[in-house]
Amino acid sequence: MTRVAVLAGGVGAARFLDGLVRIVPPTDVTAIVNVGDDMEWAGLHISPDLDTVTYTLADLVNPETGWGLRGESRRTLDRLSELGGPDWFMIGDLDLATHLYRTDRLSAGDPLS
Repeated sequence: MTRVAVLAGGVGAARFLDGLVRIVPPTDVTAIVNVGDDMEWAGLHISPDLDTVTYTLADLVNPETGWGLRGESRRTLDRLSELGGPDWFMIGDLDLATHLYRTDRLSAGDPLS
């Protein structure tokens, strides 16, 4: 079979990829995911599109929003808000672990890929 490369960004692309890997073997699909919306938030490297695609393909995405993790809580963000910290970007407790791990790996010299 022919290999497929997909330029992807956001919820729509994640859903497209989810459907694509149901008809094309996942090993034949390469997703080139947008990092143009990546940012630093509270000292953490955030890759919203990469996370949405990853969570969707891993069947972990929150089905109500199409982003974030299923069963997510926001206790950490609520507490951060109480302390006067940045709370404008919705990051759940489970999602926070992804950002902590990614930031740690990037600071150790690992590439985002």
